[in-house]
Amino acid sequence: MLSFVNDYSEGAHPAVLQRLIDTNMEQLPGYGKDRYTRSAAAKIALACGHEQARVFLMAGGTQTNQVITSTILKPYQGVVAADTGHVNVHEAGAIEAAGHKVLSLPGRKGKVDAAVLDEFLDAFYTDANHPQMVYPGMVYISHPTEYGTLYTRGELAALAATCRKHDIPLYLDGARLGYGLVAPGTDVTLSDIADLCDVFYIGGTKVGALCGEAVVFPKGDPPDHFTTMIKQRGALLAKGRLLGVQFDALFSDDLYTRISRNAIKTAGMIKEAFRQKGYRIYMDSPTNQTFVILSNETMEELAKQVAFDFWERADESHTVVRFATSWATKTEDVQALISLL
Repeated sequence: MLSFVNDYSEGAHPAVLQRLIDTNMEQLPGYGKDRYTRSAAAKIALACGHEQARVFLMAGGTQTNQVITSTILKPYQGVVAADTGHVNVHEAGAIEAAGHKVLSLPGRKGKVDAAVLDEFLDAFYTDANHPQMVYPGMVYISHPTEYGTLYTRGELAALAATCRKHDIPLYLDGARLGYGLVAPGTDVTLSDIADLCDVFYIGGTKVGALCGEAVVFPKGDPPDHFTTMIKQRGALLAKGRLLGVQFDALFSDDLYTRISRNAIKTAGMIKEAFRQKGYRIYMDSPTNQTFVILSNETMEELAKQVAFDFWERADESHTVVRFATSWATKTEDVQALISLL
């Protein structure tokens, strides 16, 4: 069975796994106070071009999104996101479970548009009843988006300007950030994200780590007692070294960027094959996720030999499915998929 169901099916990149093995018997302090976590944080801050940045490591994306929103938002505030945003669709109500509401806006190819956001925020404060409503307290975006699309630097700058105008922070979910940074045609760099966002995270789970996400406050201004609040929410690992060692490896010798390119190359092969064979691409993504419309009969037949992800119904007889590649995807597996189409 070939598998393109997600981009975290494999374990860790061999270089990351080797570093875990090499450091396994070292006796190190807990809770992220070890030298590898400090080294990883310094390397990440340097890569962002903000040496004053504060970096915190957490185990997973949903956990990270919940901790960030619940520590930054006031009790009466919610987080603004695209209707397709991960916090709104695929996190089992984690934000709501923490006592906050996701305020969804219609997305454009998975993205929040600055003009739509500005109109929404203006309308909120001109509503005479807004004191009885959930206040927008943060804007959430993802890059790449849930549809594999990317913001341009201009779009990010416009969102940042809108957030500054309304005095709310801009938060970027970078679960697949490595794949966005190396995508063809992108003009967004890691330092651009650090310049324009108030907080973001660099995904490791989907980009070469066993698990782990690196939260970055580029201005060095996390909420007061942030580590205490991470602990309070059950997100502080006693063996913080497990995350520190992995990110220290990923941000050594440009490993994070280098391994991300494989996902783009193999996804490009899949997209081109679908196009050449007459299949309809649902959303043109430059990153590692390919969304294709299949007839239900074709989907059922292909599923006998290939694992892929159901995304949504296109109509009664067609379904949108997703094929995801990663740092670990093998060219021979892609070629085998193409031969089945």
